[in-house]
Amino acid sequence: MSALYDPERSRRGFKDELKSSSMIKTDIIIIGAGPTGLFTVFEAGLLKLKCHLIDALAQPGGQCSEIYPKKPIYDIPAYPEILAGTLVDNLMEQIKPFEPGFTLGERAETLEKQEDGSFIVTTSKGTQHHAPVVVIAGGLGSFEPRKPLIANIGLFESKGVEYMIKDPEQFRDKKVVISGGGDSALDWAIFLADVASEVSLVHRRNEFRGALDSVEKARELAKLGKIRLYTEAEVKEIHGKDELHAVVIKYNDQAKEDAYVETDYFIPLFGLSPKLGPIGNWGLEIEKNAIKVNNAKDYQTNIPGVFAIGDVNTYPGKLKLILSGFHEAAVMCQFAYQIINPDKRFVMKYTTVGGVQGFDGTKKEAKKEVVQSIN
Repeated sequence: MSALYDPERSRRGFKDELKSSSMIKTDIIIIGAGPTGLFTVFEAGLLKLKCHLIDALAQPGGQCSEIYPKKPIYDIPAYPEILAGTLVDNLMEQIKPFEPGFTLGERAETLEKQEDGSFIVTTSKGTQHHAPVVVIAGGLGSFEPRKPLIANIGLFESKGVEYMIKDPEQFRDKKVVISGGGDSALDWAIFLADVASEVSLVHRRNEFRGALDSVEKARELAKLGKIRLYTEAEVKEIHGKDELHAVVIKYNDQAKEDAYVETDYFIPLFGLSPKLGPIGNWGLEIEKNAIKVNNAKDYQTNIPGVFAIGDVNTYPGKLKLILSGFHEAAVMCQFAYQIINPDKRFVMKYTTVGGVQGFDGTKKEAKKEVVQSIN
């Protein structure tokens, strides 16, 4: 469960800026808190640049946290194998000294260029952010939940139907029905077994696609009566008046009787569908649902001051790999520094020489050699 969003971890390690009527001001606005966006914080921090990240998801990590936190990744340098969720946790620990701000659970909606060349980015909830540089690191775009084909489901959205879990305490002592057969559905069913009064997990197949240990844990909890398991079945109807009251579960085997399950929440976790969303209307040059950038220099878009890195961009020879996004972040930050500090010249030093100086006062550096004379 390490990759699931933990509000307490955020309070301990990061200073999420309070959202009020005031503008959030920073050096770099990063749209997208996936691995590339998170690593950008580190590279910018080395240049003494402050970052604030915006993401439509409720926790940092992008797809690595939301879709496959327990799946191994094999092409991260120096890690022969690392779980996607662990990679996110490590990145969060790496950027901790640079105290990034986060606006989570809100989608970047509008980009407005100011007279001085800076930008204001406003989210779906009206939160405004102001910076001289904007970096789009949105992976494959903003993610929208894949919704089940249930006729009246829209009537119960935010009235018992939830597509993401933002705060597990919302389900404390409540009845919850989760649909899905992947890591997210399994992880949340296991987690909520100790939070909700009743958890039901529904999957249209008997085999789950999640990590083996999660599948075994879910089956163990089912035997203990802590999870009600419905396999080879689907939620086909939802009922309620002003709020959700019950769901109807139909089995693939029509000889089996439908199950009418009373519940406070129905959470279909069928993955997320990537789309550029509002970013596609910002006047950026788009090619095949990706943002064209100048890869010969700085990964800048056709709008000066707006960069695009990671899977969201495209250029000749582009490779959609996490390690490519890390490289693009490092190069981009050098040019972002020049925009933010036009009268200064930054001399790059290797971290083995200059160390890492955090905004929180911490410093990591190699031990200095001691020179002694021999008498």
